Amino acid sequence: MKIKHGLISGDSHAQVHRDAFTSRMSARKWGDRIPHLVETSDRSHMADAVAGAVQRWAINGQIIERRGVSNCPAAMGDESRNRHPQRWEEVPPAAYDPIARLKMLDEDGVDAEVLFPNPPVQSASFLQLDAAFELDCVMAHNDAMAEWREASDRYIPLALIPYFSDVSVAIKEVERAVRKGHAGVLMLAEPMRVVQGKENLFGNVGKTSLTHAIPLINDRYWDPLWAACQDLNAHIHWHATGGIGMLPPRWDRYNRSQESVTTLPTGLSVLSQYLPSLLFSGRLERFPRLKWICAETGMGWFPYVLDACDHEWERRRLWAEGVERRPSEMFREQVYVSFWFERSGVRLRDAIGVDRILWQSDFPHNTSTYPDSWKQVRRTMEGVPAAEQSQMLYANAMQLYGLKNE
Repeated sequence: MKIKHGLISGDSHAQVHRDAFTSRMSARKWGDRIPHLVETSDRSHMADAVAGAVQRWAINGQIIERRGVSNCPAAMGDESRNRHPQRWEEVPPAAYDPIARLKMLDEDGVDAEVLFPNPPVQSASFLQLDAAFELDCVMAHNDAMAEWREASDRYIPLALIPYFSDVSVAIKEVERAVRKGHAGVLMLAEPMRVVQGKENLFGNVGKTSLTHAIPLINDRYWDPLWAACQDLNAHIHWHATGGIGMLPPRWDRYNRSQESVTTLPTGLSVLSQYLPSLLFSGRLERFPRLKWICAETGMGWFPYVLDACDHEWERRRLWAEGVERRPSEMFREQVYVSFWFERSGVRLRDAIGVDRILWQSDFPHNTSTYPDSWKQVRRTMEGVPAAEQSQMLYANAMQLYGLKNE
C-alpha cells in the first residue's frame, strides 16, 4: 500500500451486499432464517414511518435495523444526515462496493480504512441461540468482508466471532479469517451482558428467554482465544459502546435529530465502565503482545479513567494483591484509542500516549468527517507538531496493522 495522503481511518464501515448471506449459506439447511432483505409495509418496522413498502434486513424471522437497509447517511447527499436508504437500490455503491469506495477515498484524501460492520450486523455480532446458525452467519460475513481485502490492500477488515459455540470454534474461525486477510477481531465488551438482552441496543437476540451461559469476559474460559489472537497478531477491537446499551429514557418531545444528539456523546464513553475491568483483570499481563483497540469512543474521557485507576491502585496497594504494574502503564503499552472531531482529546494526547492514538473517519455513518476529512483534521490538529500529527493520522495505524508504505 502506498501512502499518498497521510490519513488512515481506524474506524470506517463496510456494507455487505444484499446477497452476501443468501449466496453463501445453505438454503436447504436454513431457508428463510438466512439474513436477507424483505418487503414490509408494517410501520413498526420503520424508525420513520413512510407510506408504502420498504425493505428491511431479517434474520431468523426477525426484522433488524428499523432505520433502513444500510447505515450510510454520510453518503446519501442529505446535509442533515438523517436519511437512510429504505430500499437496496437507494444504497450508494461506495457503501458496499470496494472498487467504488476507492474513488471516494481518494476524493476525501484517505489512504486506507479499518472496516467495521454495517447492518445486518448489530452490536458487533450475530447473536442467535442456534450455535450452528450463528456460526454460519459469522462465516458468511467474514467471507464477504475478505473480498474487500482481495479487492485492495487499502482495506483492513475485522473478523466477527460466534458466541454460542465453544471457544475452540471461535478460535478456528479467527484462524480461518486471518488466513483470508482479516487483521483483527471485533468483540462485544461483555458478551454475557448483551446476551441477557437487558442492555441490548438493537434487540437482535429476540425476546426469547436466554439460558445459554456465556462466561464473563474476565473468565479464564476466554484465555485460549486471547492466546490464539496474540499468536496470530490479530488484535481485539471494541467499537463505540461495545454492544452495551446504556441509553436514557426516550423523551417523546424530541425530534429525530435531537434524540440522536442526546445519546451520541454519552454513548461514546460507555466503555469507561469496562476499561478498568480490562486493566485489573490480568488479561494484559497474561497476553502482553495482544493489543486492544477502542474505536469510535473518542478519547477525552480516557485520562480521567486512567487517573482514577492509578489512584485506586496506589491507595489500595494493589501491587501487593497481584496487580504489579500501574494501570496507566499497562494501558500505554497495549490499548489504542481513536478520535475524529474531538479537539479536547487531542489536547490531552500526552496523558494517553501519542503513539496510542488513531484517527478515524467513521464513513459512512452520520458523524463521518467525509467529504471534508482534511478540513476536520486541520481543525482538530491546530497547534500539534507535525511529527505528532503524522503519528496519529497514519503512522500508528501502519505500525499496529503491519502495513508497509510501498
